[in-house]
Amino acid sequence: MRQAVIIGAGPAGLTTAYYLLKETDIHPIILEQESWVGGLSRTVEFEGSRMDIGGHRFFSKEPEIMDLWKKLLPVQGANSYDDKRLGRPGGLVVGGPDPEKTDEVMLKRHRISRILYLHHFFDYPVSLDCNTIRNLGLRRMMGIGGSYLYSCLHKKQEYSLEDFMINRFGRKLYETFFRDYTEKVWGKSPRNIDVNWGRQRIKGVSLSGAVKDFLMRTIGKKNVKNTETSFIEQFLYPKYGPGQLWEKMSREILQKGGEIHFGSKAVRLEVAADNRISHVTIEKAGREESLAADYVFSSMPIAELIDTFPDQMVLEKVQQAARSLPYRDFMTVGLLVDRMAIRNTTAIPTLGNIVPDCWIYIQEPDVRIGRLQIFNNWSPYLVKDPEHQVWLGLEYFCQEGDNCWQMSDSSFIDFATGELEKIGVIRRESVRKSVCIRVPKAYPAYFGSYDKLPMIRDYLDQFPNLYCIGRNGQHRYNNMDHAMMTAIEAVRAVKQNGQDKSRIWNVNTDEVYHEDEKHGKK
Repeated sequence: MRQAVIIGAGPAGLTTAYYLLKETDIHPIILEQESWVGGLSRTVEFEGSRMDIGGHRFFSKEPEIMDLWKKLLPVQGANSYDDKRLGRPGGLVVGGPDPEKTDEVMLKRHRISRILYLHHFFDYPVSLDCNTIRNLGLRRMMGIGGSYLYSCLHKKQEYSLEDFMINRFGRKLYETFFRDYTEKVWGKSPRNIDVNWGRQRIKGVSLSGAVKDFLMRTIGKKNVKNTETSFIEQFLYPKYGPGQLWEKMSREILQKGGEIHFGSKAVRLEVAADNRISHVTIEKAGREESLAADYVFSSMPIAELIDTFPDQMVLEKVQQAARSLPYRDFMTVGLLVDRMAIRNTTAIPTLGNIVPDCWIYIQEPDVRIGRLQIFNNWSPYLVKDPEHQVWLGLEYFCQEGDNCWQMSDSSFIDFATGELEKIGVIRRESVRKSVCIRVPKAYPAYFGSYDKLPMIRDYLDQFPNLYCIGRNGQHRYNNMDHAMMTAIEAVRAVKQNGQDKSRIWNVNTDEVYHEDEKHGKK
């Protein structure tokens, strides 16, 4: 029997194994150096509550992905927990399971995200409504409008993310909502970030698009198929967080005969005379073991993958470029609080009268926090006592080794709590429990040696049975559904006995899928 070694048990690695078992006779062995599945899309449990690391909306314009998600976790058939208690209608699905009676279910959620800036809430994506005009003032809004008209008439050559944003929003709006926040997230000015980041992450979003969406909603016409993902108002979400879906997929893989080896790190590749990888050496519990491989699917960071090849096989310029690929690291603090200091002033009812947002982008210039998650609004089942407590996730974007990263957990929790109190979101005395989570290499970045990626890809593509998949495997800021599609395309390439890997690398490089996140997490 042919055997595939899959490096990484994130969305890409698990989907690869799932499709190999579904569509081929190839036996999959997944290597995961951690003790969990799901990668960045896992769910972390903490004293009876659960954290979503980054916030992951389950929405895709790929029907195949949506169908797979719904197959693994059927969509709710009854009103969800908070809908029942608030007496408001939920998204009913005829014949679907009741989330009160079963754990394995997807909830239908309403997308509400706003920006906190100048101590006011703004819609995200930015919309030109009365609230925006009132918060910014008529004079500033007139300046934004004039700047946008100027950008329409005088398009810039797009060399950087800054050029890309100014062309779509005008300089004034760019400087108001995008410039400083982007630098907070990436640690770089947008003028120093490659334009490809914008083309992948916010390619369908513009000021004209926001106006069009506002007008369509005003007159009651909304075509979801042709709506940018930025403006999608509903999404699916596993009852107990995103990790629940990957845990379900991993169980099905094991039931169908696949293998998942935890605490196992790929450290060396053996290459035969025909340039095919023949074996993968793994390190587990301090011991090494060699696995035969007819195929290798890698979702590990490209720099680490390059280092698994024999040194004599890698050109120095390729090795240096791969080792210099930049990443942004991530820290999140979970705070369980009795109440929030800010109250719900919207017309949307919520348990405990908390604000209705799934997440809030923090653009206040005097704090480092980038985004705030309110887990009660993702799913009340993430919270041990959602009617009396609020479970918050404070997200920070940093560099491994910088001041934030070097703080002890207790010191960083104290720092983060102080920031949230400073901007009036909570009071320190309301905090009951806290935890700090660190995620290295969370986000592939588009500066530094990123422009050398085509050269690195050419090197990796010369190994006919090696397939690079997922976010880190391609050093591309993709979401869950894109990562899954790279896996599906890789399995299809194997089935066709071809060495053309272009469809794998081309996932999310066209105009079909539009993503909105400023720094990405879906």
